[in-house]
Amino acid sequence: MAEQERLRDYHRKRDFGRTAEPRGRGAAAGQEPRFVVQIHDAGTLHFDFRLQVGDVLKSWSVPKGPSGDPHDKRLAVPTEDHPLEYEDFEGVIPRGEYGGGTVIVWDHGVYEPLSHDRTGRSVDFGESLDRGHARFRLKGSKLRGEYALTRFRDGGDGGEEAWLLVKAGGKAQGHGTPDPRRARSVTSGRTLAQVAADSGER
Repeated sequence: MAEQERLRDYHRKRDFGRTAEPRGRGAAAGQEPRFVVQIHDAGTLHFDFRLQVGDVLKSWSVPKGPSGDPHDKRLAVPTEDHPLEYEDFEGVIPRGEYGGGTVIVWDHGVYEPLSHDRTGRSVDFGESLDRGHARFRLKGSKLRGEYALTRFRDGGDGGEEAWLLVKAGGKAQGHGTPDPRRARSVTSGRTLAQVAADSGER
């Protein structure tokens, strides 16, 4: 499926005459797939977790944010695919626009797909997600190590599809997820409040 087809929902929800979010213009993919975690102060404060799969960023809203503690099971609700350029987006989405609010890049980097079938053979990462379980190793500035995404509700009954994001083994790193209002961008060093202030929003 072409990038623009995958981004149909993303484009439908946004007025690019008002928002500075990227349209998506076929950014070149690097040798290793990318990931980004953004903190988004919209109607509710949450983290957005995005993994590059092919030419788009597969995306989940994670209310409590990813944790470095293997005992923490974080709810992750799928959202629409985003363009690869969204990895760098930081700023304020105008009020009245879809997702209106402040966004910072909390962490980003590359990841290594680790999905295998029952025989131990490596399988396509996108197929693993389609089947509802995928493992990967994050190599970010803040998040490092193996993680897994597992679908536990498929939404087939009319409910909301839901996943769990969990650190897959190893020792706990840090103290879970930081206070999102005090957290700083990995790219600009700013907090949500500072990004809002710099844009003239309060």
